[in-house]
Amino acid sequence: MYRDMPSKGLMAATTKPMILSILRDGKNYGYEIIQRIKEMSSGSLHWSDGMLYPVLHRLERDGFITSEWIITSTGRKRKYYSITEAGKAELQAEKENWLNVNSILVHLWDLKPSV
Repeated sequence: MYRDMPSKGLMAATTKPMILSILRDGKNYGYEIIQRIKEMSSGSLHWSDGMLYPVLHRLERDGFITSEWIITSTGRKRKYYSITEAGKAELQAEKENWLNVNSILVHLWDLKPSV
């Protein structure tokens, strides 16, 4: 059976490295993070506020990101998130873990690397 969306477990496992990767490129706010994921997945991943913000709060509590309120040029107040040095180290560890898992799955599934 083919699924259009990854399982909830896979979604939960990927939120942390995806968010940290987006924030590695610079500070960002919740709605824009959701849009970046949607855009990068060609619309196959749909994150909601209810899924994103608890992860952002946990990442902040764990010291991997910080947040600050910024008033935009339109006068709107928006909460921006930035990655910390600890978050960069955590992202590197996540990357190594995912590459290891990917390597195992490629081997188990007898997949040929794409060129």
